[in-house]
Amino acid sequence: MGCKLLARFERSSIPRTEWTHRAHVQIAYLHVKNYSYAVALDKLRSGIKSLNAANGVEEGPRSGYHETITVAFLRIVESTFHAYDVAYPPSSEEFCDRHPELMCSKLFRLFYSPIALADPRAKAEFVEPDLARLPDLPR
Repeated sequence: MGCKLLARFERSSIPRTEWTHRAHVQIAYLHVKNYSYAVALDKLRSGIKSLNAANGVEEGPRSGYHETITVAFLRIVESTFHAYDVAYPPSSEEFCDRHPELMCSKLFRLFYSPIALADPRAKAEFVEPDLARLPDLPR
């Protein structure tokens, strides 16, 4: 499933109805599993923007690509992978099943207030959290 999902992501062919929170987790995981964090972030960033365009997602203050959410989410997935799964990497489905804490789409509420995430600057560039620190990237 993971390879097919990743191929569909890379072709921008995941319909909006299938671009669920779980699919986001799977795609983020597949990127951190296969690439350095910097490369994973670049690929994820461009892939989400392309997928949004292919699905007609309008770029606006409350819709479209959000840089802070993408960077923060990838950091959380990367740190989870390195803390628990790097020695025996699971499939993307197994990763989601092993880490139900990542399946909550409201995960960012632990790190960011609504005001911080709604700031137009946070949509355009990465902004550090205002409630709690994100996990450090593995070295």
